[in-house]
Amino acid sequence: MLADGIRLMAVGMVTVFGFLTVLVAVMAAQAAFFSAFSGRFADEATGAAPPADDDEVALAIAIAHARRLEGGASS
Repeated sequence: MLADGIRLMAVGMVTVFGFLTVLVAVMAAQAAFFSAFSGRFADEATGAAPPADDDEVALAIAIAHARRLEGGASS
């Protein structure tokens, strides 16, 4: 009975080790692929609109803070 437990533990550990080894190999291959062909994958963030004006952001934060101090989300 003890031998069966040890055998089951060994099979489980080998299975997990094998899976993790395959996972690391696939991730390394994926990284090599994407770095080799990085020119073909467009970065979506480059076409993004510029951030909002800092004054508008500061005003929105101040309004939210004032509403929170007044007692919550009541209008």
